[in-house]
Amino acid sequence: MGLCDITVIREVLGRHGFHFSKSLGQNFLTAQWVPDRIAAECGADPGTGVLEVGPGMGCLTLELCKRAGKVVAVELDRALLPVMVETLTGCENVEIVQGDILKTDISGLCREKFGDMPVHACANLPYYITSPAISALLDSGAFESITVMVQKEVAERICAAAGTSEYSAFSVYVQYYAEAEILFDVPRSCFVPQPKVDSAVLRFKPRKAPAVETCDEKLFFAIVRAAFNQRRKTLANAVQTAFSRKLDKAEVLELVRSCGFDERIRGERLGLAEFARFANLAAERLKEKNYSEAGGD
Repeated sequence: MGLCDITVIREVLGRHGFHFSKSLGQNFLTAQWVPDRIAAECGADPGTGVLEVGPGMGCLTLELCKRAGKVVAVELDRALLPVMVETLTGCENVEIVQGDILKTDISGLCREKFGDMPVHACANLPYYITSPAISALLDSGAFESITVMVQKEVAERICAAAGTSEYSAFSVYVQYYAEAEILFDVPRSCFVPQPKVDSAVLRFKPRKAPAVETCDEKLFFAIVRAAFNQRRKTLANAVQTAFSRKLDKAEVLELVRSCGFDERIRGERLGLAEFARFANLAAERLKEKNYSEAGGD
């Protein structure tokens, strides 16, 4: 019997007096095929390292250490550390680190633990940290690939296409920095305690350069956020509201027309290339205005 067997889970956790934490969103896998497939899909091999976030009892860790040269598992819950000391006995290429991934210098940790070794990331993310954790992993620039298990609806939003109801600012953010694909679904029945929703496993392959070229990345994302924060408004109205101190309605409408968009278009209809086109024109217009107001010719 393995660590995904419900009897083993209860026996091991019982020995350590462990109780599930709702606040940490803890759910443990009870289907061995899930960690087997994640380990097979994540890109690990003897020449690479794996940073695992949220190892829990270590059922995925056990599969990763069979494939990777080294595994570093970052676990927030101190109560699980003695559990993993027991379950990972004999796994000489595994190191457990207690800590909060959202407060960790991820690139620094990878340099310290893996040196020049290529590194992949794997994570089983609770809902409450899904977006910030994915952002932190992507922003670190430390990984060849990132494989995560999240709620199925979150996975669908991340991979959503422009014009769909699932499409969001976070969809744009992730697709700007990485290629994202849903590998497979994981039914809720594969966990204990059983969650109320199904999960899915996603793989991100960070891009060597962003998907689109932007003059001002900060402005690009500010416009994206404005468009989705008021997604029932037209792009022109949403942007004008957000940038009312810098651009008036006529200027925003002129930008929309210059991009070849219908004046009534909503931001949720724009793909990355269209957002970049609009943001780059907006950046040029703002630069011209600043130059003019500063007394330029």
